[in-house]
Amino acid sequence: MTSYGSYRQIRLSPQRGAVSKALAKDSPLRKLDWILILAALVLSLGSALLVWSATRGRDNLTHGDPQYFLYRHLTNLVIGLALCAVVIGIGSRRFRTLVPFVYVAVMLMLVATLSPLGSTINGQHSWIQFGGGFSMQPAEFAKLAIVLGMAVVMSARVDAGDREFPGDRSVFQALVAATVPMAIVMLMPDAGSVMVMAVIVLGILLASGAANRWTFGLLLAGIGGCVAIWKLGVLSKYQIDRFAAFANPALDPSGVGYNTAQARIAIGSGGLTGKGLFHGTQTTGQFVPEQQTDFVFTVAGEELGFLGAAAILLLLGVVLWRACRIARHATDLYGTIVVAGVVAWFAFQAFENIGMCLGIMPVAGIPLPFVSYGGSSMFAVWVAIGLMQAVHSQRPIGV
Repeated sequence: MTSYGSYRQIRLSPQRGAVSKALAKDSPLRKLDWILILAALVLSLGSALLVWSATRGRDNLTHGDPQYFLYRHLTNLVIGLALCAVVIGIGSRRFRTLVPFVYVAVMLMLVATLSPLGSTINGQHSWIQFGGGFSMQPAEFAKLAIVLGMAVVMSARVDAGDREFPGDRSVFQALVAATVPMAIVMLMPDAGSVMVMAVIVLGILLASGAANRWTFGLLLAGIGGCVAIWKLGVLSKYQIDRFAAFANPALDPSGVGYNTAQARIAIGSGGLTGKGLFHGTQTTGQFVPEQQTDFVFTVAGEELGFLGAAAILLLLGVVLWRACRIARHATDLYGTIVVAGVVAWFAFQAFENIGMCLGIMPVAGIPLPFVSYGGSSMFAVWVAIGLMQAVHSQRPIGV
């Protein structure tokens, strides 16, 4: 006769088996940093409301469909999550072998941007149009290429056990790998993206253990490069005007300084709790240009107030905190460099974007990670999350 205990065990065994399998120590789910994923996901989902508020009344952009940008933003997020899952599934070690192909593919996209295939938007020849309203900005993926390219080159001999720290030859080769995409992006010209890339390179040098002379040399080269760019006239007139407006906010508040002036008005008028979602006068009045992309933070400041803006900063801080934790516990130099490069990328880009909305940084036309509307940016940051999760999955359970 079957006892009650045996019968109960038989009844529950399928469920127990499924749960046990999901919670097994070698389960990929246990190896993920769920705090990092949730923080990035909340940012991306919450930003959908900000994008919707900024665009629902702009018939010239939405083609008469108030939900146009909302649906596209959510679609971009779904694709980004899928790319993240693919990278995690491939794994850090296997993805490392694919880096040369990824790097070459991104370089080809950048070159294509400078060809007749490229399109000019807002003074930058940095887009590839596919028709049907779909476009791509390869400069966003160039940030990934720099992180991965430098990580592979600088860590090769160290992870093989031949050296304790990257040698001068490895560092030089890594800098060449980073300079190529930076030079192409500068020709577009996209000074904002080049600024982010330069900070990525600096962050990688600091995290890799490379000799300090390379860091100081990079800083001096950066200063010399800025002077050369200014003297040679690489920047377009509107980019020079942006820097002039940053240096002197009162220079032309109705012209080159208009964006920053309106952004500060929008954020300042939000007060502590904001005017309420969809009720911002600056937002509904369409006073702030590019409010769904570069200036999306102003929507949060006006409609959600200081508390809403602080929540975005808090979530970004959580993402950076968990990323730093992953870098600290990485099992190889490659993983450390990859995560350090992403940290430098996210931290500086967020600081620059929010800073230009507040008027403490020049307007550079770069998106706020996870928050600004844009497929290329959303795809790139979620691939970066996937790379960090792949590195995290290599560490022992419980670390």
